[in-house]
Amino acid sequence: MTIPDLQNIALHSRFMREAGFTLLMASGILALFLWVPTAPPKDMKAASIIIATSTVPSAFADIPLEAKAAIVYDLALKETLYEKNADAQLPLASLTKLLTVYAAISALSPETQITISEDAMRAEAPRAFSAGQTFSLNDLSRLTLVASLNDGAAAIAGMIALHQDRSQHKALAGAAAALNLTQTYAINGSGLDVSEHISGGYGSARDLARLAGALVEKAPDVTTATTKKYAEAKSVDGTVFKVKNTDPMVDTIPRLLLSKTGYTDLAGGNLALVIDPGIGHPIAIVVLGSSVKDRFTDGTALVAATLAHFAGVPSL
Repeated sequence: MTIPDLQNIALHSRFMREAGFTLLMASGILALFLWVPTAPPKDMKAASIIIATSTVPSAFADIPLEAKAAIVYDLALKETLYEKNADAQLPLASLTKLLTVYAAISALSPETQITISEDAMRAEAPRAFSAGQTFSLNDLSRLTLVASLNDGAAAIAGMIALHQDRSQHKALAGAAAALNLTQTYAINGSGLDVSEHISGGYGSARDLARLAGALVEKAPDVTTATTKKYAEAKSVDGTVFKVKNTDPMVDTIPRLLLSKTGYTDLAGGNLALVIDPGIGHPIAIVVLGSSVKDRFTDGTALVAATLAHFAGVPSL
């Protein structure tokens, strides 16, 4: 049975405060080493050369991770800075929702109206909606990603399938193929386990890093919402919804561009982040197959190592 992200987070609030403190210290030290321009440099090739000559691979040496797989991926240079079993195909849990939203935003207008169906209401918690409520795609995507809402994901996946006149599985497969995500496929839009042995979505850490980066590029207004502690949106009839982020670290991670958590019995604890170390240079960090608590420990360690890497120091 799926264990909702929101329930897991409440059990570890003390741990998360400690993890957040570590990141705040890391970002403070980073400021001593890294000049942060007000806008990305016009000559990204030149900027990339400067970055490459000031980094130290030892920042990622001997990082102890609970996760089965992980990656730190430079989205600007398309280079891997750190990896652990990065191409292993593993259950994605709610990270599948990144694919669902990407597929929808690629196929539909941001203002496309999506109605919560009776079928969507049958999804396991976390849920927030009632059958018949209608939202724009962008608003429903924000709420769904921030609070990892399974009813929202089911409604979005259903709309994609209806629009393309094919099954949800094939619609999501088409989006994965468009990004050449060779290890990624989804049975449903939420990532909920289908049975004791079959997950709702599978993929590799490398694929998820590229997917997260593509979503940040395509829909920054949606992904920005995932970096806040709360998201708020209105249904078409004017009902206001306010939901809490399933990642309690969002207000402690410097230059965060995207955050998404995931947890099911089959997947364990998953986490996807995109950060910008301060140079218009997005970096994706993905953790797969950790635990409820250690997905955040692993994420903290990889963020700190990434900041040290770009600061030109072995560690923070």
